[in-house]
Amino acid sequence: MKTMRDRPAAETLEDYTLRYAPRSYRRWSPAVVAITALGGIAYLADFSIGAGIALAHGTLNALLSIAFAATLIFITGLPLAYYGARYNIDLDLITRGAGFGYYGSVLTSVIFASFTFIFFALEGSIMAQGLQLGLHLPLWAGYLASTLLVIPLVIYGMRALSKLQVWTTPLWLVLMIGPVLWLLWHDPASFSRWLQFRSGPQPPISLAAVMLGAGVALSLMGQIGEQIDYLRFMPPRTRENRRGWWLAVLAAGPGWVLLGALKQAIGAFLAIYILGRVSPQTATEPVQQFIGAFSTAVPGWLALTLAVVLVVISQIKINVTNAYSGSLAWTNAFTRLTGHYPGRLVFVLVNLAIALALMEADMFSFLGNILGFYSNCAIAWVVTVATDIVVNKYLLKLSPMEPEFRRGMLHPVNPVGLVSFLASSGLSIAAYFGVLGPMLGPYSPLVAIVVAAGLTPLMAVLTRGRYYLRQRSDGIAQPRFDAEGNPAAGDYDCTVCGQTFERPDVLRPAGQPGIICSLCVATRS
Repeated sequence: MKTMRDRPAAETLEDYTLRYAPRSYRRWSPAVVAITALGGIAYLADFSIGAGIALAHGTLNALLSIAFAATLIFITGLPLAYYGARYNIDLDLITRGAGFGYYGSVLTSVIFASFTFIFFALEGSIMAQGLQLGLHLPLWAGYLASTLLVIPLVIYGMRALSKLQVWTTPLWLVLMIGPVLWLLWHDPASFSRWLQFRSGPQPPISLAAVMLGAGVALSLMGQIGEQIDYLRFMPPRTRENRRGWWLAVLAAGPGWVLLGALKQAIGAFLAIYILGRVSPQTATEPVQQFIGAFSTAVPGWLALTLAVVLVVISQIKINVTNAYSGSLAWTNAFTRLTGHYPGRLVFVLVNLAIALALMEADMFSFLGNILGFYSNCAIAWVVTVATDIVVNKYLLKLSPMEPEFRRGMLHPVNPVGLVSFLASSGLSIAAYFGVLGPMLGPYSPLVAIVVAAGLTPLMAVLTRGRYYLRQRSDGIAQPRFDAEGNPAAGDYDCTVCGQTFERPDVLRPAGQPGIICSLCVATRS
């Protein structure tokens, strides 16, 4: 049996890559966890996404696209955020027990890792554009700088990230919202010009245009995974903190999309405001958008400085989260496939290397195509898991109510989630590329939603829920959850690695004399 004796204890405790986050580590208040999680949505890609949709389809179509995507993201994100905060596990661990099985969720781990390096590359590209304007740094050097900058910040996990996000959020909000409010006061007619903007001969409102735009915005559905990477450190929910606990989960869980939708609308507004001075492609660059906004209030040199500062702060805030969450996803997938735990830091570098390669390939220039394609996979995954929680657990009672993530307790593959995900993503991608006919192409997000939401409960009924759990008992008498439904306290020593773990993180495998932690079970040959 392979163990983790050679892994530094501090690194292991900071990661919880394959594990439940124990009570002894979760010392933050709900408010601090929420602020930290919301700091991770400081990305500027929203401004580019909103600008791209508006310039392609007009303002009214863009606003409807953004509203439709935000509504769907909120609805599907709520049950996932609740499970992550309530049971202190990340989205990969939730996915295992919500229809995919122990090895089946490896596929979604790779999907999520792809989300993190795609958006890392987008944010790094935006920062490089700012550094090129402000410091005349070549783009290739800006890409490299944006990548190397986050490495020392992301190494230390939640403790370092919580401090970074809390301290930088006020300045980020002022720099983002301030110039827009000033612009609306200084030039109120700009608002009406924005609402009246149309793209070519398209009608003001077109269902096909709305769905095409929504397909791009829905690529952000995977962001709920990064929110849960923070929400899993929520304290136990009690009668005393119930109101603050729920407020934090709603705000930092599905509520992230409200700020995201606002940023997309602002990006559309700023792009149209500066469109007469720059090309349509340049108008989608956030640094150009904010230079245009700042320059209405301050001299040009100061406008450039403030725009670059905003870009750098935003890039750091989001890309430490992208690097952190991506490293967790890669480590999860690698450890389950190989039985070897190399540590999260190895995959920090892997994720950053992939992102750097995408930046050097100038992925920013074909942003819409990448996000439109990727959204089909993200939608299929998130809708499948959300449907399993809401319908299969709470309505049909075919999926176990309490999440399970430990190897040995789960079947290797559960056809409920895996079949639903593969069918919904495959059909929606086929629709996206016109294989199912030209009329269905703009509606590929709806294909993913309908197939995933319909097939997930159907598969649970057909299989009668027998592929969720391999066994009901984990061999330990103490319940995993206390009387209030929180993961139970209680320390247990792992007989393999010798470290101490809390009750939800251990089991006594059949035929084994002692208790083993979930990580040692995962690395068992």
